[in-house]
Amino acid sequence: MKSVLLKGIVAVAVGLFCAGEAQAQFNLKKAVGAAASTVKAVTLTDAQMTEYVKEYIDWMDKNNPVAPPDDPYAQRLAKLTEGLTSVDGMPLNFKVYDVIDVNAFACADGSVRVFSSLMDIMTDDELLGVIGHEIGHVAHHDSKKSFRTALLTSALKDGIASANGKAAALTQSQLGSLGEALINANYSQKQEREADDYGYEFLKEAGKNPWAMALSFQKLKQLQGEQQSKGASAKINQLFSTHPDIEARIKRMEERATKEGIAKPENN
Repeated sequence: MKSVLLKGIVAVAVGLFCAGEAQAQFNLKKAVGAAASTVKAVTLTDAQMTEYVKEYIDWMDKNNPVAPPDDPYAQRLAKLTEGLTSVDGMPLNFKVYDVIDVNAFACADGSVRVFSSLMDIMTDDELLGVIGHEIGHVAHHDSKKSFRTALLTSALKDGIASANGKAAALTQSQLGSLGEALINANYSQKQEREADDYGYEFLKEAGKNPWAMALSFQKLKQLQGEQQSKGASAKINQLFSTHPDIEARIKRMEERATKEGIAKPENN
C-alpha cells in the first residue's frame, strides 16, 4: 500500500502566507526577532544555500518511501532517464517516491523526485515531458529562488540563523514547511514558458523526443478535466492546478516539434 507524502496533497498556501485577525495582534519583540532572521536568510551565501538544499533533500528521502533500485518503478525511471546526467554542469540524480500523491519535483541541487502515482498514469514520453520541464526550472534557477522563498517563510515562522559561515540546522517543523512549500510552488507564466523551452531543448539534446513536452501537457489537461468533473471537493494536486495556459503551451510545443520535422511518438 502506498504511503502518503508528508501531509498528502492538502494545500497550505493560505496557512503560510495569509494572516487573519487573530494573528494581527503580534508581539513586537517577536516581530523584530523574525525580521532579523529574515535578513540572515536573505544574505545566506551560496555555500549555506547548498547546505540547506542538501539537508532538505536528505530529509525528504529519509521521510518518504524511496523505491529501491530493484523496484519496477525505480528500474523504469532509470531506463527512462538514461543519458540525462547533468544540467549546466550540475549532476542529476533521480529517485521514485512510492506515494499516493500525483506529482514530481526537481531541487536546486539536481535532485529529481518522481512520485509513483504519477508514473502510474503517464506514459514514458509524458513522464519525460514532466521531468524535462522540472529540470528547466532548475536550469533557470527558479527552484533555487523558490527554496530561498521557502526559507524566508520558515524564518518568519520560527527563525533561522547562521554562525561562523555555517548554516544552522533546520528544525523538523521548518523542513516540513519547506517540503510543502516547494512541492506546491507557483511559478510565473514567463518562468513556465522558459522551463518548457529549456525542457524541450534538454530532451532533444539528450536524444529524447521533445514531443514529450506537448504530450505531458495534454495529459495534464485531460487530468484537469477529470478532476474538475468530480466537483469542488476533489483534491486537485498542485501539479495540475498551478500550470497556467495549458492550451497555449500545448500549441507552442506541438508547433515547434512539427516545424522541426520531428515525428510524434506512436501510442500517444
